Amino acid sequence: MPRASLHTIGCRLNQAETALLGDQLRSRGYDLVEFGRPADLVVLNTCSVTDNAEADCRNLIRKVRRAAPDAFVAVTGCYAQTGADVLQRMEGIDLIVGTQHKMDLPRYLTSLERRPAPEVLHTRTVSRDDFTIEGVGEYESTRANLKVQDGCNFMCSFCIIPFSRGHERSRRPDDIIREAAGLVARGHRELVVTGVNVGRYECEGRSLDDVIGMLESVPGLDRIRISSIEPTTISDPLLERMAGPSKLCRYLHVPLQSGDDGILDAMNRRYRTKEYAAFIEKAVRLVPDLGLGTDIMVGFPGETDAAFANTRVLAADLPFSYFHVFSYSPRHGTAALRLPESVPAVTIKARSEELCALSRAKRLSFYHRYVGRTVSVLFETRNRSGLFTGLTDNYIRVGVPAEADLNNQIRPVRLTGAMDGLALGAAAESTLRQIGA
Repeated sequence: MPRASLHTIGCRLNQAETALLGDQLRSRGYDLVEFGRPADLVVLNTCSVTDNAEADCRNLIRKVRRAAPDAFVAVTGCYAQTGADVLQRMEGIDLIVGTQHKMDLPRYLTSLERRPAPEVLHTRTVSRDDFTIEGVGEYESTRANLKVQDGCNFMCSFCIIPFSRGHERSRRPDDIIREAAGLVARGHRELVVTGVNVGRYECEGRSLDDVIGMLESVPGLDRIRISSIEPTTISDPLLERMAGPSKLCRYLHVPLQSGDDGILDAMNRRYRTKEYAAFIEKAVRLVPDLGLGTDIMVGFPGETDAAFANTRVLAADLPFSYFHVFSYSPRHGTAALRLPESVPAVTIKARSEELCALSRAKRLSFYHRYVGRTVSVLFETRNRSGLFTGLTDNYIRVGVPAEADLNNQIRPVRLTGAMDGLALGAAAESTLRQIGA
């Protein structure tokens, strides 16, 4: 059997696609091996969201070629779409597959003979048709990603994703349920519903809320989690479902990007700070014990000290349990590239560090709210300290001392303390009380 290894750089959606490609390769007779082990085929699923991500892709390709000079190297993903011209000039790549052909990549592997120049499967435009995907994602983790949507029409001025992934399109509902059932049959108890702009799901008259309702009927599925979702796309029915007796986790990751209206306008975001804050207040009011995360971008062109101060104040005031902090990265072809008033790197670094410290403090405060209460934890793995760790439905990472293997088990845990990034607890023997009881 030919050996194949796959590696992902980038987002949860990339991870979902790599898992599906792995399943397709296995069904075609490949033996999947851990990335870094000897392989006949290496598939790299790349990212282009920042300059650093593209540099990581190029460095990884060079590393793979040094470590495995005889392997057939196939490069796909967003960088294969937006940077195909750069990749063609690199040594050691045999196949470059753009977005349109990405999920069909295994079909093009008719031979693993090395090539003097890469074959390029690339189209400038990407189909807008709704889609199905072959296979069931191949995951080793407890949670599995479930791709339901692709592409974006929002055209934020800093974002290259509409160019790398194309216009919005959705996965056919019956195909979503087919893979979901397959993932549950493989033992996954939690599925993370993901897409580029997942809240814009629309197919065969169904919305994202309808898809969640369909997933709730899949036997054996205990939890459904929604990945990052735009604030303007979250419907009241979705919040009401999350608030009720449901498999849908009480968790939202809702990108803010900036807390300054002038910057939001320059970013071409579809809300202003008052609208965003009003939505967050509604969500927290409707969904008890909601876990709430966000993304904040630092250093967007024109971000003055006053604009950053507005962001910091809003981030501190809103009930986030954490936020991811990103530095602005100029992207070729985006509108923001033409904006003046770039922010010095030293300023970006200082602002990022300030927000990261605030995020750690908010996470610790959120965790402390639950000390003394009993929560439901889906356990995943044992950490370096010997604690078995897992997640609550509202995204608290919990660690407990346990000699037994708790992997993929849902257990009640009474929280006894909290530290940076981890709540501590002990397995509760008594009847589980839901969070909020």
